[in-house]
Amino acid sequence: MSYRGMLNEERAELVELLRGLTEQEWESQSLCAGWRVRDVVAHLLIDTMKPRAYLAAVVKNRGAVDRINNALAASFADLSTTRLVDGFEHNAGHLSKYAPRLALSDMFVHQQDIRRPLGRPRTIPADRLTAVLSYPDPFARPGTFTKGLCFTATDVAWSSGTGPEIRGPGEAIALAAVGRPAALADLTGDGLPELRRRLG
Repeated sequence: MSYRGMLNEERAELVELLRGLTEQEWESQSLCAGWRVRDVVAHLLIDTMKPRAYLAAVVKNRGAVDRINNALAASFADLSTTRLVDGFEHNAGHLSKYAPRLALSDMFVHQQDIRRPLGRPRTIPADRLTAVLSYPDPFARPGTFTKGLCFTATDVAWSSGTGPEIRGPGEAIALAAVGRPAALADLTGDGLPELRRRLG
């Protein structure tokens, strides 16, 4: 399947999840520090902004990625949950249109940021999981966490890197590669102490 096709399926799965959340779940803490579930969805709506509006936010926040993301997510976060989901479902933006591989990796991680704390696991198709493992979101600086370590997925045919090995489900590896400490409990191997240090 193409990256665009996998992205469309990822979006549809996330929309289905969001449509079934309670108001309490929308206000629950996600894996993203300081962000509720609604803040994560608001962040995903940034992709729908006009380039000029996004550029204005970049200038205002002096190019600091975390500050830009926080400011823009806050600008959407007060929308009703219905408007948040409708906006996400029906307005694929520039990233989705022109960089579906990157958009897939970003959306995959943020879907897990929502699902894990809420205890809502899913079965992820092998091709989609392998695609995300092979191309983690570069804006999350994955090399900071993965350099000098070997990662081997135990549920799909995928391995990458050299050095002390870390083994576990592909979903956990994908999250650890972009700095999510919650994934550590699902991983094993000689490289785990070093990965834990980096994520700590």
